[in-house]
Amino acid sequence: MNVRIFAPAKINLTLKVAPPRADGLHPLQSAVAFADVGDVVEAEAAEALSLRVHGPFADRIGAGEDNLVLRAARLLAEQAGRPAQAALTLEKNLPVASGVGGGSADAAAALRALNDLWRLDWSNAQLAEVGARLGADVPVFFTCGAGAYMTGIGEICAAAPLPALPVVLINPLKPLATPDVYRAFDKMKLGAALVHDGAPSWRNAEDALADMRTLGNDLEPAARALLPEIGDILAACAASAQVRHAALSGSGATVFAVTADLDAAKSLERDLAKRHPGWWVRQAMLGA
Repeated sequence: MNVRIFAPAKINLTLKVAPPRADGLHPLQSAVAFADVGDVVEAEAAEALSLRVHGPFADRIGAGEDNLVLRAARLLAEQAGRPAQAALTLEKNLPVASGVGGGSADAAAALRALNDLWRLDWSNAQLAEVGARLGADVPVFFTCGAGAYMTGIGEICAAAPLPALPVVLINPLKPLATPDVYRAFDKMKLGAALVHDGAPSWRNAEDALADMRTLGNDLEPAARALLPEIGDILAACAASAQVRHAALSGSGATVFAVTADLDAAKSLERDLAKRHPGWWVRQAMLGA
């Protein structure tokens, strides 16, 4: 039996972040959408636990014991009271430490794949509970919708309907560690108390764009201070008539640029890839 699970990129369309709590963690509110580009996790029956990594960004991560896919497998086996036996394969298509939740998506995909392979028949809620022990933004991948709304420190998630949005994802191919961004955020004394308005109810792309422009991403100033190339990407997007809105996703350094339609996204992808061959540029659909 071979189980193959897609691990989508997670794009923060909006991200409000409060100052840290007493434990150092930051409350947040974020509307997120899942893209049709991402990694892939496969699981096959085996007598021992192993992981093979391949794909464009395989050389950026290891297959060692601290890999989130292996950690997810060991934790699920422990919780299920069974041996951790599976041959896992990770196709790494997303840039590493890029603000699109790649590692968390991989962990969630591994939990799904092993749930099927081991015939556990666990619910999404049970898998999300296990995932929360691996990272605060793992549970969002079990909301089973085109998008979600994250609160708490990211671990409280609810499915949220989202309009389909054609975008281009752009990354300067320089990793940006989330802890570094939050340290810079705190040092710059950014963030404010959150207003609990609940999940957005966007009827169409215009509603979504209005909120994206108003709410923005509170981590962007800190991320730009650490990696000026983010500003270069945003400037390139601002100079394009095809871009309706561009912003940073998560802690960066991936920028998403919303276009009017799929043709415009494909055209923008070609143009940016030609002008900036050192960037990772991918056309995608969000919320589809």
